[in-house]
Amino acid sequence: MAAASDKARFFLEQSIPELKEYERKNIFSAEEISSIARKRSDFEHKINARGSTPSDYARYAEFEINVDALRRKRVKRLGIKSTAHSGKRRIFFVFDRGTRKHPGDVDLWLQAIDFARKQKAYKKLQELFANVLRLHPRKSDLWIYAAQFAIDENGDMTEARSYMQRGLRFCKSSRAMWLEYGRLEMSHIAKIQARREVLGIADSQRGQTTNVAEDENVMRLPRLTAMDVNPEGEGEENDNAALQNLESTPALSGDIPIAIFDAAMAHFRDPSFGLDFFHMVLEYDDLSACRRIATHVETELMKDTPQNWHSQVCHILLPIVSVQTDAPEFPAAFRQFLLRLKEARTGTSSAELVTWVKDWLQKLMETPNLDEGIKTVGYSVLSSMEGSGE
Repeated sequence: MAAASDKARFFLEQSIPELKEYERKNIFSAEEISSIARKRSDFEHKINARGSTPSDYARYAEFEINVDALRRKRVKRLGIKSTAHSGKRRIFFVFDRGTRKHPGDVDLWLQAIDFARKQKAYKKLQELFANVLRLHPRKSDLWIYAAQFAIDENGDMTEARSYMQRGLRFCKSSRAMWLEYGRLEMSHIAKIQARREVLGIADSQRGQTTNVAEDENVMRLPRLTAMDVNPEGEGEENDNAALQNLESTPALSGDIPIAIFDAAMAHFRDPSFGLDFFHMVLEYDDLSACRRIATHVETELMKDTPQNWHSQVCHILLPIVSVQTDAPEFPAAFRQFLLRLKEARTGTSSAELVTWVKDWLQKLMETPNLDEGIKTVGYSVLSSMEGSGE
């Protein structure tokens, strides 16, 4: 116990100059400083004693975050330009001590990462991600989070892909990992396409495909370099040239999501995963590449498991992929949908397929401004399915 008290006293003594500065600059009153010192003493004795828990460190960090937030507000109100002591540094120190003592507690790591993200402490974030992924390489959520951070905060698709590729070496059996990798690539295509539209660069149809394969460690994807998106130099001409160069890469054609699907299916061989991937692709049905990717998924599923209801759902849905309900082409596409549905019902009595069709048609009927003729046909099909007793 004496050792714990000595350690607590050591850390408390280090904060004395900080508290004296706050008192000298009238940032905190003498009573407030006494209260801060007392709370710190309680936390230090608790975390340095035997039996300390990750929640003790989390509460200590939360207390320091609140103290620092109050300090910054008062510094701003009083017009004090700066202080010699950084509350942010103290908070990171608490998190560092906690993660060293309890390296297996992922929640504590995530709290530290969340704080660093809010503080835009990118160098510290890189360190935290590297440490937590080294200690927990089989936690797929951590790889996904790191990849999302790389693309959302840094806009670095190369780094995001690197996280997903390395994560798949350890979490190859994680369906969520494969789906999020596909979603990451679809989001990237959406951003590129949106920028092209803003700059007035028209899409061109490309039928090129790139052969992909998977080696022992890394899945081979169609090649896309940073130069394709961000060439050296500045100015609008370079931006336009970069986006036009993307027409000769797989970035817009959908080759990369297709490669991800093929690699995942080679591992899972599960049509239910194929349907999940198909639905993920449909979240981006306004992209020019969506239909091509969906067609590939449907073709592969119908080739391998044509009688499975997951495959049949993809086959039935394919005609209306990327066709808006208010588009002139929708009635013809919906007719194809119904023809495929009739064929599927003739060939199988799968209760899951019938349940799925009922739910999907019901949602379609609730679409605002849906053509009355489509509604009439849809309700008729629903009624016939109810009447058949399926």
